[in-house]
Amino acid sequence: MKLKSQAKNKTATPAAALALILALAATSACAQSGPGGLALALAQQQNCMSCHSVTRTFMGPALRAVAAKYAGKPDAQTYLAHKILEGSSGVWGTVPMPANTQLSPAQAATLASWILTLK
Repeated sequence: MKLKSQAKNKTATPAAALALILALAATSACAQSGPGGLALALAQQQNCMSCHSVTRTFMGPALRAVAAKYAGKPDAQTYLAHKILEGSSGVWGTVPMPANTQLSPAQAATLASWILTLK
């Protein structure tokens, strides 16, 4: 792997070393958490877990509760991806969920798909 050889090289750039560390961290997260590990890492990186927990209600609903609520609905993944991107209010109580404009539509879809697996 080119990044590994750059990391071993004493003249490797800090950017190359950082890229290697991030790649190893992503691989480790996936190995520790199974197929959803990368989505969990994305949720943590984008601060979703500041308001949500997988199993318990915090500032926002537990992600398992979200999965249970939308399980079996044909447009659930699209609906949740839209809510992740645009934000929401009034569905789960009085605390609004802000829009996540830093996410791409593909990232929102990845998070929505992962959430739906948690039921």
